Amino acid sequence: MGLTCNIANQRITFAAQFRYMLDKVEELIQEVKSLQAESAEIAENLRIKYLGQKGLVKGLFAEFRNVPHESKKEFGQRLNQLKNLAEEKIAELKSLTENESGSAQNELNDLTLPGVEVPVGSRHPLSLVRQEIIDIFTRIGFTISEGPEVEDDWHNFTALNFPEEHPARDMQDTFFVKNKFSDEELALRTHTSSVQVRVMESQEPPIRTISPGRVFRNEAISARAHCMFHQIEGLYIDKDVSFADMKQTLLYFAQEFFGADAKIRLRPSYFPFTEPSAEVDVWWGLENESDYRITKGTGWLEIMGCGMVDPNVLKNCNIDPEVYSGYAFGMGIERIAMNKYGINDLRMYFENDVRFLRQFSGATH
Repeated sequence: MGLTCNIANQRITFAAQFRYMLDKVEELIQEVKSLQAESAEIAENLRIKYLGQKGLVKGLFAEFRNVPHESKKEFGQRLNQLKNLAEEKIAELKSLTENESGSAQNELNDLTLPGVEVPVGSRHPLSLVRQEIIDIFTRIGFTISEGPEVEDDWHNFTALNFPEEHPARDMQDTFFVKNKFSDEELALRTHTSSVQVRVMESQEPPIRTISPGRVFRNEAISARAHCMFHQIEGLYIDKDVSFADMKQTLLYFAQEFFGADAKIRLRPSYFPFTEPSAEVDVWWGLENESDYRITKGTGWLEIMGCGMVDPNVLKNCNIDPEVYSGYAFGMGIERIAMNKYGINDLRMYFENDVRFLRQFSGATH
């Protein structure tokens, strides 16, 4: 009696296990029918999940030995149906995703299609103004000269008639560096006039050149000042060059840059390397509150310094001041750009803020 009960219980257990496995097969059949794949990679992952060596279908085949003998035929048929369905479905998904990928690749290789739009950058406002100034002066015969940013005392100071006690030689104005190959003290150039000295030393007059470049001053950084900025300095040396020649050249620049109705005035000033020297103002106007603020209520805006080249500077560069004369001028590009574009903080030039730079994407000189 006990043995009969055990056999009956065992049959019930096998039957329950078979029913569970058959339900699992049916569940997977429905699951496979609804499979979707958006890419070839997803389709491959589905193949591994269902048909791989450790996949769900393989797992059910491994359990086949536990199915009661009288149920093996039924279970085997449904299991084969699942396997075939899974193979067909996954093959279909792989085919679809591979075709879509190939179609996309073919589209990329179609040279007749419109190109992908790439955001276009813009030139920096300082570069725009620099090039505009260069273009104005090159139209009247000025060449472009460049030189080193680290200079010796002769080219940065002495040849330009700076006496030993001049405050520009003080550490508060100039960055000094030691030459590692000697005991010579060098300076980060404080102006591009040093380039003009090199030109005068290497060329015979007539000389007509401009020297754009970066210069350095040991100053506190603020909205109106910086330790690094850009200049363009001009030099013209020939026989019988006069102050009137210089004034006419600077008036031409102002009218080309600020407009045909631009007016300038020259105020006496002092620079060690020119005599007489002057500051150049351009008439800005007094039409609104901004004009009053920019010009300090005068209507005139200072744009550069200028003067006749000091005879001592000519002598230092082996040019006879009895035969030749000349004029020089210099302007800060940052100051000119601030006035042109209405920029009120000089530090914005150096911060690389894309929001600021994008404003000049349509600007031309």
